[in-house]
Amino acid sequence: MPRPIKRISKAKGLPPGTLVHIGEKKVEKVKMTKIIYDVDHFDEKECLNIEECLAHKDEPGVHWINIDGIHQTDIIQKIGDKYGLHPLVLEDIVNTDQRPKMEDHVDYIYVVLKMIYLNDKGDLIVAEQISLVLGNNYVISFQEKQGDVFDPIRDRLRNNKGRIRKMGADYLAYALLDAVVDGYFVILERTGERMEALEQKVLISPIPKTLHFVHQLKSDMIFLRKSVWPLREVISAMMRSESKLISQNTDIYLRDVHDHTIQVVETIESYRETVTGLLDIYLSSISNRLNEVMKVLTIIATIFIPLTFIAGVYGMNFKYMPELGWPWGYPLVLGAMLLVGLVMVAYFKRKKWI
Repeated sequence: MPRPIKRISKAKGLPPGTLVHIGEKKVEKVKMTKIIYDVDHFDEKECLNIEECLAHKDEPGVHWINIDGIHQTDIIQKIGDKYGLHPLVLEDIVNTDQRPKMEDHVDYIYVVLKMIYLNDKGDLIVAEQISLVLGNNYVISFQEKQGDVFDPIRDRLRNNKGRIRKMGADYLAYALLDAVVDGYFVILERTGERMEALEQKVLISPIPKTLHFVHQLKSDMIFLRKSVWPLREVISAMMRSESKLISQNTDIYLRDVHDHTIQVVETIESYRETVTGLLDIYLSSISNRLNEVMKVLTIIATIFIPLTFIAGVYGMNFKYMPELGWPWGYPLVLGAMLLVGLVMVAYFKRKKWI
């Protein structure tokens, strides 16, 4: 938990609105793409510099500018100057430790959310901050790295599938939000599969390595809840917003995303309870195994107590002892000891102790 505090301390003492990249540098080179479209036209290109992306700002159609890599603060500053973004908004864009939120600045709406995916090994959940700026006829998206869930949106724009090219910039913003939320279901599905496999391990072989997996899964659930829970408030705020940037036709789609977000949150809460139950099952399994071991040792010790007593009595070195000179004394004592042991075992079985 101290890592975010350490990152935020990089901006200590600086005036508000100072652009300092806080977070991991995930790409070496910033990639900038621009898409301009309407019902009949579509134009997509990769910009060599930010000036090329910002050119033709007033052309008709919906403009979508996507920035992959936010560590070059001069690019973010130029975008902010061109579109009149508040310095604090620009500061939030380059700070990757932001909590999901929505801010209505009248001329534009600023949205922060987390895109969640698995690492290359597929065993660790990681998050990437997504910043969206929705204007009258434009959407600007800021990402930390290339490769994301927005590729299906680009394909729909290129092939003119659905209603996306018939709608405005607010529908594009909705489509991007919906793509991120749909990605949550993929992670939850994989997490559910891991949870089922882990449940079998906890029941069959509760070893310390299994406990490590349980704790890792519990940490993942806390991480998911922290990343997803505020998004419900973000979508709800967009639905309640009286901004002219969001049309009534888009409200119904935002309600659908809101329902999906609630479903994700409820699933995460259910998984958290399941993980807590797995931890209880692990502790119970360990306790039961310890009880079984102690029961076996106790039964063995109980059986040998009277046998040890008999052996101790006949091990005393007195000259005049009963059956001391009897030829069958030794086999008789062994037989008596065996009989006592068998009687005790039969008694334990009758009581269902073993």
